Amino acid sequence: MTVNLPLPNKADLKPIKGFEMGIAEAGIKKANRKDLLVMTLVPGSQVAGVFTLNRFCAAPVQVCREHLAQDGRNGEIRALVVNTGNANAGTGEPGMKHALETCAALAKDLQIHPEQVLPFSTGVILEPLPVEKIIHALPKAIANLDVDNWLNAAQAIMTTDTQPKAASVTVSTPAGLVTITGISKGAGMIHPNMATMLGFVATDAGFAPGLLSNLTREIADLSFNAITIDGDTSTNDSFIVMATGQSSVQIQSVTDPSYGVVREALIGLAKQLAQMIVRDGEGATKFITIEILGGKTQAECLLVAKAVAHSPLVKTAFFASDPNLGRILAAIGYAGITDLDVSRVQMWLGDVLVAKDGGRNPSYQEADGQRVMQAEEITIKVDLGRGIATQTLWTCDLSHDYVSINADYRS
Repeated sequence: MTVNLPLPNKADLKPIKGFEMGIAEAGIKKANRKDLLVMTLVPGSQVAGVFTLNRFCAAPVQVCREHLAQDGRNGEIRALVVNTGNANAGTGEPGMKHALETCAALAKDLQIHPEQVLPFSTGVILEPLPVEKIIHALPKAIANLDVDNWLNAAQAIMTTDTQPKAASVTVSTPAGLVTITGISKGAGMIHPNMATMLGFVATDAGFAPGLLSNLTREIADLSFNAITIDGDTSTNDSFIVMATGQSSVQIQSVTDPSYGVVREALIGLAKQLAQMIVRDGEGATKFITIEILGGKTQAECLLVAKAVAHSPLVKTAFFASDPNLGRILAAIGYAGITDLDVSRVQMWLGDVLVAKDGGRNPSYQEADGQRVMQAEEITIKVDLGRGIATQTLWTCDLSHDYVSINADYRS
């Protein structure tokens, strides 16, 4: 079940000049499913990434960080490889060896250097990576490399997702048109920094060396780091932005007239992909937007947003469409703002003012709360009355299906 999430249309996913994708069935966890993806970039492309902060980060995450830091050592990043069905996390030194072997095998097939390859894995943690299956299937993925493989690519990176997630946009800048297309995966074990997610976004715009890295972090903070399903930060989270530089738009600095347009388009597309993950949250029946206003700092607004979003009591109340809104007030109170003046806090459920001046709004009616709770998309807005900082977070409810899906995940 998804919450207002239409299936992507292949015709709407625009090719990116200089970027190709190939898919194979490697049989990593199950037979007869797309589970291996290879992506290639033309020489001169810029690549930047943001990764999980989990200390048990997977072997491929460690390799990606090293290869990006070295900028491919012998040249820029030229290829990415993704497998599903196995996370290659909690696998120690053998896991590192397998990630490097995957890079070496793909590099040999593409006639590039191993350091020019970024590896990604997603799936079950603490299981040895069947690297032989991956290496054996790489030539099949390379054989069907194509610029128009976005939908197949989105399907190939799915795990517990119920459907592929992809989006595309073309924007006009002072220097010409720019196309941006991306895919993401994730449905559970989702929490900012980052979520259990993979996100890959490509554009034909060009960026001066170093410019894309800061922009990628900013994009992540406003999109994939602003979603949460269950508060669990995964071992494999990765968000990658790739710029092939094959359009007429070549951005040299943040003052470039085209920079703002491309920046907003990238952020908008990343938000769309991130929200798709929440809409496909494991067992989700409600898509919930949490808006925190009036904080002294964005950090304290984020504290409150996370406290509300992660509360099992809040999430189960939303699943039941029960306006038990005291649970939200309790979460605001324990979020960690030690000097919070609750008499200044106001809270809305949708268009209904529920609480003000430290207590229930005298004109609030239970029927109004029940009306809002019946909707599939609900906004919680809280004004802390402390300043001008804000933070928005997207989450979902917690249902019986979430328990079932995760209880049966490895079977």
